[in-house]
Amino acid sequence: MSLIFPADALAPGDSSIPLLRVEDLHVAYRSGGSDVAAVRGVDVTVDAGRIVALVGESGSGKSTTAHAVNGMLPAAGRVSGGRILYRGLDLTTISAKDFRGLRGRSIGLVPQDPGTSLNPVARIGAQVAEPLIIHGLANRRDVDRQVHELLERVGIDRPDVRARQFPHQLSGGLKQRVLIAIALAARPRLIIADEPTSALDVTVQRTVLDHVDELVRELGVAILLITHDLAVAAERADTVVVLKDGEVVESGTPEQVLEHPAHDYTRRLVADAPSLSGARRLARSAAPEPLLEVSGLRRTFRVGGDTIKAVDDVSFALGRGRTLGLLGESGSGKSTTARIVVGLEQADAGSVLVDGRDVTAMGRKDMRELRRSVQIIYQNPVSSLDPRYTVGRAIEEPLRAFGIGDAAWRRLRVAELLDQVALPAAFAARHPHELSGGQGQRVAIARAIAVNPALLVCDEPVSALDVTVQAQILDLLTRLQDELGLSYLFISHDLAVIRQICDHVGVMRQGRLLELGTVDEIFDDPQDAYTQALLRAIPAPRQAPVATGRS
Repeated sequence: MSLIFPADALAPGDSSIPLLRVEDLHVAYRSGGSDVAAVRGVDVTVDAGRIVALVGESGSGKSTTAHAVNGMLPAAGRVSGGRILYRGLDLTTISAKDFRGLRGRSIGLVPQDPGTSLNPVARIGAQVAEPLIIHGLANRRDVDRQVHELLERVGIDRPDVRARQFPHQLSGGLKQRVLIAIALAARPRLIIADEPTSALDVTVQRTVLDHVDELVRELGVAILLITHDLAVAAERADTVVVLKDGEVVESGTPEQVLEHPAHDYTRRLVADAPSLSGARRLARSAAPEPLLEVSGLRRTFRVGGDTIKAVDDVSFALGRGRTLGLLGESGSGKSTTARIVVGLEQADAGSVLVDGRDVTAMGRKDMRELRRSVQIIYQNPVSSLDPRYTVGRAIEEPLRAFGIGDAAWRRLRVAELLDQVALPAAFAARHPHELSGGQGQRVAIARAIAVNPALLVCDEPVSALDVTVQAQILDLLTRLQDELGLSYLFISHDLAVIRQICDHVGVMRQGRLLELGTVDEIFDDPQDAYTQALLRAIPAPRQAPVATGRS
């Protein structure tokens, strides 16, 4: 039998049954000769023209539930109980071949990471065309027109040009829109969006989510949204389902669940989310003498025949024991500025003084010594750790590199550092692949503070973490700053995180520093129109029911 429903994407279907109904779903993974339950009795209903958000920590079962719906469980996973009904058809009873017929044509997927989800050696147009050709929805003569229409529908400018480009030639926001176009290509009625905006800047995030809303309104597409961003769920979803340890603990409208949570776990999630809790660091006394002074910094790159001003006359100062946040969209120059500060990038002009010493004028020997004063924490903790090294060896490595202490002393120092980042001493024997995201970030922080630096450059250190783990890492950074007198240059696209942890904020755009001031000055009384636009783009819970026009 054919499992492709006639005119599946746009037909209204039988309104008496939900588009998707997950009933008492159980999913188990085979591990060490026994089954480990990952999802236990989950119930979710998604009607046409609605957005249902699954939220919860890593390991809560939200992604496993989505993978079961789309027939994409790994080899070790299996549905051990319950039903997954798509328009009344139980997907747990169909073959892998039949599922391939549904996938893309009836159920689309927008994966999380646009950087790794697109084929780097295939042009954008060919990747968008693939589902059209596979499902027999376009011939070779007509496919280019359909591809251009799809790219235009998701808000991509110059679709004829973009179709000829490769993924590396597009920004993160454009790549994410390409993934949405691919998901829409075969006109499915249900789209599973797995963290579709977690890596995007706030303005790009809003643009992408606005396009998703348009699809829901205009085409009646249903969205199963997997997200750890509670503010996105509060602003965009019709229903929020909270999962913990593979079970649904709470479900309802965003107002019911996130503004008036009934379960302790949901209340903790909301409290840990800076975008919802409104928590922020208390204002502190005037900044002490500066540790870091950046003056007239400039850096240009040649791209093809064009000259790009990555950093254009940037100046700021960071006091000892204080945190300065740099925010802005991708390409604003904030990360290039940070790389110059730590000596990983050369400046064309200007100076960077760390404790009075100019980084831009240092030779190799002085630059090596700078590493003891300035360390960096990267966005992805596990990829920043050598997979061959144990945790203990990774933390010990900077001590060995600088010849600090003997082997016995270094073992004691590693144990002390693990204790400082709230990890048991036994973790020293683990390898990076055995760590969760939060544990990996704690190890990265322990390694960064091993040589007692004065300045830590934090490059998106919590953007890949769930809200609870994110809150733990931010609390850890705050505690270490208070205990060790550390200064932080904090790079982030998450304005709520910046507001929570920083003392001062600099707003960058196209290489220039547009505004610089205290957190209160920037967030409560922004002067630049671009800063005002950034703040307007922050997701916010709905204040009252709104007419969405959804069917």
